[in-house]
Amino acid sequence: MKLVNGQQMQEIDKEAMGKYGVPGLLLMDTAAKQVADVMMQDLELAVGDKAVVFCGGGNNGGDGFGAARWLQNYGVETKAFLVGIDEEKISGDAAVELLLYKNDGGRVALLQSEEDYLAAELAVERATVVVDAVLGTGFKGELRPEARRVCRMLNELAATVVSVDIPSGVNATDGAADEDAVQADLTVTMALPKTGLLLYPGRKLAGVTCVVQIGMPAKLLDEYPSHTYRTTAEIVQKLMPVREANAHKGDAGRVVVCAGSPGYVGAAALCSNAAVKAGAGLVSLLTPLSSREVLAVKLTEVMVHGLLERMPGVLGGAAANDVVKRAADADVLAIGPGLGVSDSTMQTVRDILAQVAVPAVIDADALTAFKDHTEELAKIQVPKVLTPHPGEMARLTGLTVEEIDRDRIEVVRKYAQEWQAVVVLKGAPTVIGCPDGSVYVNSTGTNALATGGSGDVLTGVIAGLAAQGISVQEAAICGVYLHGLAGGTEVGLAAGEIATKLQEARALTREQALQPVCKEAWVMI
Repeated sequence: MKLVNGQQMQEIDKEAMGKYGVPGLLLMDTAAKQVADVMMQDLELAVGDKAVVFCGGGNNGGDGFGAARWLQNYGVETKAFLVGIDEEKISGDAAVELLLYKNDGGRVALLQSEEDYLAAELAVERATVVVDAVLGTGFKGELRPEARRVCRMLNELAATVVSVDIPSGVNATDGAADEDAVQADLTVTMALPKTGLLLYPGRKLAGVTCVVQIGMPAKLLDEYPSHTYRTTAEIVQKLMPVREANAHKGDAGRVVVCAGSPGYVGAAALCSNAAVKAGAGLVSLLTPLSSREVLAVKLTEVMVHGLLERMPGVLGGAAANDVVKRAADADVLAIGPGLGVSDSTMQTVRDILAQVAVPAVIDADALTAFKDHTEELAKIQVPKVLTPHPGEMARLTGLTVEEIDRDRIEVVRKYAQEWQAVVVLKGAPTVIGCPDGSVYVNSTGTNALATGGSGDVLTGVIAGLAAQGISVQEAAICGVYLHGLAGGTEVGLAAGEIATKLQEARALTREQALQPVCKEAWVMI
């Protein structure tokens, strides 16, 4: 599913009205009807229910007036309050929607005096539902005083709050929000999902998000070059590796994992086992010699080999040659989980990745090896996936964690191109940047995945999929999606249990992808 930011949505609106000749009023009124229809169906509104609609002076307010008129036609008692603007100053299509609503018997009041705000507070106390149509996708920065007061009022309500297009006070591009931004129960957004609705805190403030079609030309939406996508079951199923009926273990992919050190054998075990569960036919683990014995006992389906050490848990140059040689007979190398961060081990990691001839999945301590050496990342000649959490990404880029989380999509887009790597920025949500500039925002996963070892499992899953004949980019997209789905929704699942749920996740993905394409006018995301 294609995603757009606030500016891109404005460009689409202009092109629909300009190049395609779709009247702006038609788009606005269709949007308004869709908002009303979603409310009637999903909120089960009935004749005699009461709706209060807060409208700004722009197109978002026009959608609000239109929605109020349609709700009124459906038998819902409505009242609209104007926020921060006089009626005579409203222009364009929004002014037409305001006039249509008033001509249909709609009641409109301007919020100006203390008595006006008191009347609004009394109205919302009696309301079944309250509609937020104050500010739309053009909002940036901080709320103005009159909008802030309304947003605070809405956030104190017991009634259901529905936001039109995006909650007032949320940036449609990066999800940043004013401290008093509306906390919606339901957000009805137009034509395409906005990136700010999928990035925190916007994602939390949006509540349940519903995308409605408003008559935008399908050709325009299909061809618009956003290069940002929301990962869906349909996308994943098309990318997943297909195993021939007569395949043997050698055909199913060979993974070499370089991981583990004394005290961190769990990371190596989780990663290796996940590669098996992802479907790889043969998995070998290369680990410091001092860790080999315990891992050989833990891993019955994985071949475990010891690497020469300078001292217990510290790898040297001979280990690099051994890893490169053994990886040459595999389809993919996964490197990093629990490997250790001694200077010698870090140099060994860089030496391995400078010489290896197969695709590589680079995680954890192997990422730390490139702190202050990021210029070497772009020089790695093989296809590669980097799987940093925000802290690791901060060490690599020099940005703060706050800066990274504030602009996840553009951060991964920039560095995926700069490093010529697939960058999997883990978190909520996990975002995947690709060397060609495309970005995928993952749609699975919950806070149940916030457990030690979850990232090690993800590395193994991506490596296991990449070994089966698909590209590392495809493996990252599929692996992140399946990993999130396998993690479930209930807190308490251990990291090792995530791998055991991968088969169920694959089956569920296949089932969802095969469902008939939704013909409804709206879809929940």
